[in-house]
Amino acid sequence: MAIELDKNKKDHFTHLVKSHPCLSGEAHAKFGRMHLPVSHDCNIQCNFCVRSLNQSEDRPGVATKILRPDEASETVKAALALCPEIQVIGIAGPGDALASSYAIDTFSRIHADFPDKILCLSTNGLKLYENVEKLVAVGVQTISVTVNAVDTEILAKIVGKVLWDGIVYEGIKGAEILLDAQIRGIRKAAEAGLLVKCNTVLIPDVNDLHIKEIARVLSYAGVTSLNIIPLIPQAKFADTDAPTCALLNQVRKEAEEYIPVFRHCKQCRADACGIPGKNIELSALLYGISVENTFSHG
Repeated sequence: MAIELDKNKKDHFTHLVKSHPCLSGEAHAKFGRMHLPVSHDCNIQCNFCVRSLNQSEDRPGVATKILRPDEASETVKAALALCPEIQVIGIAGPGDALASSYAIDTFSRIHADFPDKILCLSTNGLKLYENVEKLVAVGVQTISVTVNAVDTEILAKIVGKVLWDGIVYEGIKGAEILLDAQIRGIRKAAEAGLLVKCNTVLIPDVNDLHIKEIARVLSYAGVTSLNIIPLIPQAKFADTDAPTCALLNQVRKEAEEYIPVFRHCKQCRADACGIPGKNIELSALLYGISVENTFSHG
């Protein structure tokens, strides 16, 4: 059964969407966001993921350095001086935000210092269920959960390893653990009043025929929108072609039968800063780096 929102929640979610550049096409070109790269560890290994600390690549999983939680507030102050339009302060890597306590510690400090900003967290969802109350307590209002399949056989092709209670699981067992945790965590977060968006990486010949089912399942778990993003060919999927624009548009239309689809994702670095819809990227000024655009897929 789908989660029904009362009027107060609907009004609150409408406000968040209008102000969050990763939730609304209008906000995408109007408001800024920044990512604080405090998450150093990850508890799963996706077969398309290469985490890195460098100054050149423009993609998820990359940052110039890892910040300590006690450095976050000064970094936000510097970012706001560069871009006063920043409304959203997020944590999106380069590891998973809930694989350590750093993200929650950071949000606690940021919420105290910048109570008017929207706090947003991106996670693979493995540790979401047990952290929902903590996220609410430190002021997080929106979360993004990456869900690449709701069929464990398909998911096992995408996720190589899952670290759960100190044990590494692979194959179907790892996929079962991850998917169960994701759905339980998403439902609990939605019931707690968090706005939940999901990200799905579109991988040709792996999950391209499965996107519609992902959208259907997530809509009943309480997800408000879906962001379908094209594979960046690397790691174990280095020899897989990126999806064509035609395929991307097709699966987005299929998913929209069940859930609204966000179509403006820039696949940002874990230390991104600026207004994405205006191509205003200030990471180089904020961190003193030179960022090259290594991949773009409309």
